[in-house]
Amino acid sequence: MALHDQRTRDWHRAEAPGEELSGASATSPEVEWLAAVARQHRANFDLWHIEDEARAPGATDREVADVKRRIDRTNQLRNDLAEALDRLLMEWLAGRGLPRPAAPLHSESPGLMIDRLSILALKIYHTREEATRADAPEGHAERNCQRLAVLEEQRADLAGCLDALWRETLAGVRRFKIYRQLKMYNDPALNPAIYGKASPEGEA
Repeated sequence: MALHDQRTRDWHRAEAPGEELSGASATSPEVEWLAAVARQHRANFDLWHIEDEARAPGATDREVADVKRRIDRTNQLRNDLAEALDRLLMEWLAGRGLPRPAAPLHSESPGLMIDRLSILALKIYHTREEATRADAPEGHAERNCQRLAVLEEQRADLAGCLDALWRETLAGVRRFKIYRQLKMYNDPALNPAIYGKASPEGEA
């Protein structure tokens, strides 16, 4: 959560975030893990702002179509990077004989939970902006302060659930699996709107 918040602030100020972590070597598992979390968060950060462009008043049909394609590419990256988080965790656990195959299965993987935490970090940042906006209409700040409290509670709840899942996985009393998203819309072989438009074999 702290990394999500710091990177969100840095990127909004267009500052390049440092990769060094106090007390950790550049090749430590901790640094590798947090760098992967930051990459996944960056995809959500980019997706958030690309989606804003699609809703800009006065955007032409061509501009909206271009933005939609960027959304699809970035959303695919976001999902791929969330899955990569789970792979890193599974590799680390495998070296310790975990997760235990007989342990009850959790319905959501840590990577997917971290993806949700990433989105909540962005919602909290932008809601806080709206709560302090100087030119906002009457009642706007109060409404967004209320929304902010809800978002912060939801994030704390989710973070607690993630912590509990990890503790229980290490204790061998809970397990998770990598859940592949298997998106179809970007795959030319699986999206009929794409392969249905392809030229018949043999035609130029």
